This record gives sequence, C-alpha cells and structure tokens, in this order.
Amino acid sequence: MDLIRRLNQIEADILLLVGDTSTADDDQLESALEKIEFSGPRLFLCGNHELWTRRADSHDLFVNELPKRVQALGWHWLEENPYVGKGVSVIGSVGWYDYSYAPAYLGVPHRFYEAKISPGAAQHLGLDHLVGPDLTPESLSIFARWNDGKNVKLGRSDEVFLEERLVGLRESLSRVPSDHRIVAAVHHVPFSGLLPPRHTPAWDFARAYLGSERIGELLLSDHRITHVFCGHSHFPIEKKIGQLHGINVGSGYRLKRFWIGHI
Repeated sequence: MDLIRRLNQIEADILLLVGDTSTADDDQLESALEKIEFSGPRLFLCGNHELWTRRADSHDLFVNELPKRVQALGWHWLEENPYVGKGVSVIGSVGWYDYSYAPAYLGVPHRFYEAKISPGAAQHLGLDHLVGPDLTPESLSIFARWNDGKNVKLGRSDEVFLEERLVGLRESLSRVPSDHRIVAAVHHVPFSGLLPPRHTPAWDFARAYLGSERIGELLLSDHRITHVFCGHSHFPIEKKIGQLHGINVGSGYRLKRFWIGHI
C-alpha cells in the first residue's frame, strides 16, 4: 500500500508496470490495480507470478483471461499490443527463460532445469528418474526449487514459450512507426549485465530462470530502442548496453521500488 500511495503522488506522463503485480487467482490483481489513481496512460506487463494459478492452464489465462481483466480496469495490455504515443512508443513482453543463464560451474544437467529442481533436492525427494550417475558431489549438495514448476502450467516447454514471446516482440516492433523512439519493457532479464551478482550455489541455480540473452539480442537489433526496463530478479541495476539504457527496477517481495526519470 505504501508503494501505491507513493505512485499516486507522482506527476508523470506514463505509468508502466513491468510484471509481478499479483497472482491472477481470486481478485487480488483487480484489488491492486484499482487502487492506482494515475490519470495518464497506464501500461500493464505480465510477470511470471501473474501466471501462477491453481487451475490447469496458465497459457489460457495469459492469452485470453488476463488481457480482458486488465483492459476492463482501463489499463493497456502491453503484450503484443504496443502503446503508440507522440514520437515515443512502448513495447513489452513477459519474456521468459531458456536456462542459458545457468552457471556452468554448478555442473547441473539440463533435465534438472527443465524439472525446476536441483539435484540435491531431487535426491532428497526420491525423484529417481532425475538422479543419475552423471551427478557430481557438488551438484548433489545444491538444494533449491523454482516455484514456476508447480505454479505455472504452460502446456509447452520454456524454450518454446520464449520463442513465442520473441515472435510477439518482433510483431510489436513492426507495428511502431519507423520514426518513433521505442521504450521496451520485458519482465524477465534480457541481458546478463542486468543480472544480480553470483552468490551461493543454491542462489546461482535460480539464475537459469531469470531470462535469456536472446531477448536482448532482439532488442539490440532495432536502433529505435533507447531504453529497456525489466524486473523479476529483485536486484536493481542500471547499465549502458550498446545503444540502450538498461534498467532493472529490482522490486522484491519486501522492498518495493520504482524508477522515475526522463526518456
């Protein structure tokens, strides 16, 4: 509530949420968005937490239900639907991950990232179909799980979902006037330079789920893009990447942050 109170006091041209506003079950999302009183364009981007659901199909929630709920509250659904302003446009995507940020030093085989559980946790839980002779003592000492594994049901692999999101970003770019500057927003981290620093092995296991350089490669390929915003990692950082000003807002569960500035 303190963050919303502060947002309601800001004078700005556009308000952009870069994901993880709320899970989508029940009416928590509506309750949060209705409290924001910003009078200008309000742009909404989905995060992975919006796809957490007790129901059977996160993908249907993503492509059918969530856009309608967000738009009914007067917000602009940004996924595959760019906001075109006067000389500046905003594109956005939830992005996703393909495990390319997974640190090689952990020695964790690909199947564990797909299952979203570390070797040590898999062994402890008796997941014998995952545990095998290729595991090192070091990898078996890692105990971690990624909660998308039990809360997100996409009906396709993470790599395929990421590819679909990249197709959507390309489509959004094609719909922006050629003379516009573009602000891009991606919930997941599009550049390794915007990742948090290395930490413990369990912490570093989670890097696999923070994003993909493939997103950044696409964004760097369009000279019109001047700024890129992301979130997801809970670690704030700003960095110049090629022609882009990269900004990871870094809001987390306890400490809420926002970025305000001129573009």
